[in-house]
Amino acid sequence: MALSRIWSAFIIVAIVVAGIKCIFFGQSDIFNWMVIGKSSDPLNPLKLDGIIETCSIAVKLCIELVGTLALFMGFMSIAEKAGGIRLLSKIISPFFSKLFPEVPKGHPSMGHMIMNFSANLLGLDNAATPFGIKAMESLQELNPKKDVASNPQIMFLCLHAAGLCLIPVSVIAIRSTQNASDPTDIFIPCMIVTFVGTMAAMLIVSFKQKINLLQPVILTWVLGISIVIAAIVWYVSSLNAAGVTSFSGLLSGGLILLIFLLIVLGALYKKIDIFDSFVAGAKGGFETAIKIIPYLVGILVAVCMLRTSGTFDVVMNGIKHIFLFFGADTRFVDALPTALIRPLSGGAARGMMVSTMITNGPDSFASRLSGVFQGASDTTFYVVAVYFGSVSIRNTRYAIGSMLLADLIGVITAITMAYLFWPTLK
Repeated sequence: MALSRIWSAFIIVAIVVAGIKCIFFGQSDIFNWMVIGKSSDPLNPLKLDGIIETCSIAVKLCIELVGTLALFMGFMSIAEKAGGIRLLSKIISPFFSKLFPEVPKGHPSMGHMIMNFSANLLGLDNAATPFGIKAMESLQELNPKKDVASNPQIMFLCLHAAGLCLIPVSVIAIRSTQNASDPTDIFIPCMIVTFVGTMAAMLIVSFKQKINLLQPVILTWVLGISIVIAAIVWYVSSLNAAGVTSFSGLLSGGLILLIFLLIVLGALYKKIDIFDSFVAGAKGGFETAIKIIPYLVGILVAVCMLRTSGTFDVVMNGIKHIFLFFGADTRFVDALPTALIRPLSGGAARGMMVSTMITNGPDSFASRLSGVFQGASDTTFYVVAVYFGSVSIRNTRYAIGSMLLADLIGVITAITMAYLFWPTLK
């Protein structure tokens, strides 16, 4: 029900704001551009895609996802039949059994979840999605109410949406193309913000589910992860931009190829039919991609209407005037569009970040903060649409509220880090 109300509110607010612009500000063509507009059309004053074009984009996204889903779900099928997922589940079971008490020890979903978190950690969005969908499908097998999100599914998605990432490669690459003096200077703030966001998501959901996080096993794992992250931060902070790019490529690409190698070697050892197993899993990838089209179309159209109606501009101006009224520092406000649209659309948020850099300069306070916003969380509503949609869950319970609260904590942390790391920048 929460998603239905939010989705309805997006559409109602967008149409009301557009109506006000049409009636009181003389923008008589706004409805037309909201429906048929294309960002590539030089005559389009909004410079944004309308509803019709957004529907096509949503379908194209799903079609493009077919190949990636088929590849990774094919390899996951091999790993399952060879016993690799079960082995991985046993390794992380001591920690996950405390965090996911309703999931039986050694259940395949634990292996799927750790694969998803690992891909997310390395910034491999294309790999993380198939692993995450497989995890949701495994957890759905344990779900007694198939159209209602279970506790483990909510915990998994909230941790996933928090977006813990070691190196924000795409943000560093964009800052480099915009000729930033040090494209990697957002690395440490991003790492801190994603870690805080992940811990916040864990605390929020654990409170709702009455999970005791002060258990020795959980504290040991969290401390161990913190030490590893601190070590990587220390090492990467000593590298230049080229070094960071090289290290991230070696770490992310090398790990994926290593996983493929281990899966194939394990399957050969177990003497299973490798290619037939791959094909069986790949078919599931195609079916999943088709299944999520309606959910993705719905979410992207609602976001499109908010953007094309100018609702985001109204919100931004309102926030800026509030802080000016109280005499507060408003340097962070110019970066807020990226933070506000990030839960709705990763591509739109990336565009907002680039726009901020062009307007304010790549080395400005707002541009750096915008980069931290972009690299510090996942797209909440996209995650909800794709992952819950893949298992046909309609009642998401408190999942969206928990994700948005974790996002808010991440935004506040990002602003704090920006003032801490770049206090004198304009």
